[in-house]
Amino acid sequence: MEAETTSGAGLAHSIVARLESHGAQAYFVGGSVRDFLLGRAPKDYDVATDAPPDEILRLFPDARQVGAHFGVMLVRREGAEVEVATFRSEHSYEDGRHPSHVKFETDPRQDVLRRDFSINALLLNPRTGQVLDFVGGRADLDARLVRAIGEPEARFREDHLRLLRAVRFAAGLGFEIERDTMAAVRHLAPLIRNVSAERVRDEVTRILIQGGARRGFELLDESGLLVEILPEVAAMKGVEQPPQFHPEGDVWTHTLLMLDRMRAPSLTLALGVLLHDVAKPPTFRVADRIRFDGHAELGAKMAAAILTRLRLAGDQIRAVEALVADHLRFKDVKQMRESTLRRFLRQPNFEELLELHRLDCLASHGWLDNYDFVQSKRNELPPERLAPPRLITGRDLIQMGYPPGPAFRQVLEAVEDAQLESRIGTREEAMSLARALLDASR
Repeated sequence: MEAETTSGAGLAHSIVARLESHGAQAYFVGGSVRDFLLGRAPKDYDVATDAPPDEILRLFPDARQVGAHFGVMLVRREGAEVEVATFRSEHSYEDGRHPSHVKFETDPRQDVLRRDFSINALLLNPRTGQVLDFVGGRADLDARLVRAIGEPEARFREDHLRLLRAVRFAAGLGFEIERDTMAAVRHLAPLIRNVSAERVRDEVTRILIQGGARRGFELLDESGLLVEILPEVAAMKGVEQPPQFHPEGDVWTHTLLMLDRMRAPSLTLALGVLLHDVAKPPTFRVADRIRFDGHAELGAKMAAAILTRLRLAGDQIRAVEALVADHLRFKDVKQMRESTLRRFLRQPNFEELLELHRLDCLASHGWLDNYDFVQSKRNELPPERLAPPRLITGRDLIQMGYPPGPAFRQVLEAVEDAQLESRIGTREEAMSLARALLDASR
């Protein structure tokens, strides 16, 4: 592993070299070693050492203690950061998340045995290239397996978040979850309710955007975790759709196909894909055909409630809520008035809404005529025509002698409609139209 790959790698190499020069053992550990052995570029670096915390602080006096109880320090240099942790064993997990007691160790094997999965428990000496493997991690990498270290149920009872991490690693790496490990996840799935919403959110969002989202949600379903953390999504299974529009099958199948077609999505787009049809189960009815009346409007409310429960940021919640609320509007684009269409095309996050629509079509009937129509319109209309400066404002209406009131908003919107539809083009024409509308409303 070369120091030049990233600034993080360079910092990690220098940390190991300094620790070794003072007589300590030091290794790269965890995800960076796993990714290196898989031929992937590591995203971050962790260092494990037998140096006690006070020695780490002596060698790196500007290190920040991020887990003093666990002997974890954060070393930062020029935008790069590396966690440096003392070998430890952990005991008495009383809250299903954190050990109540740790013991600092000098034997790297003891540090490895307290970790979650074998593929995350490999140690690499970056100077010699030697890999220490005490738990069969290299064999599991070759077999493409996520396997819990030791007795699976014991690992998951120690830290309930590991239930979701097993799914996240399997989905992101394209691995399978080893049989006994999966059996333990299924058995203990209800324990995920004890994990904080923020931690669940972080794992779910990683599953959605790291790659392998479809496989991730299939594993969440197979493991029993989906119904525990997102029962509204689990309810999509078996909900039939009109075959003339959805030959692919039920709502769950449709959603999985959309997840599968995503390519490097933003978090809000991925959540929009996941939740765009979340209200189809409660709105399902059969009339002349299967219908889901009002599912976009109800879905927006349900999406907001789900994401609030998962503690997403307010701006993210509003963005996803808008995607869900507006995802059906494309069916009307060819019949929209010019002013309505232009307002639609200029709304915030329209690129994500357009991509959601494209995925929706490709995962169902395959008709992209409305998508192509919108793309053509966008090519025809530069930004200054989509959102031209307003010809008049409410202040102008007041200066014309009209008292402020509810009619102002309607009149200004009507004037903008006329402007967007090229029926007026000057300030004088706008004022004349406004005067006529206000006089008529008296």
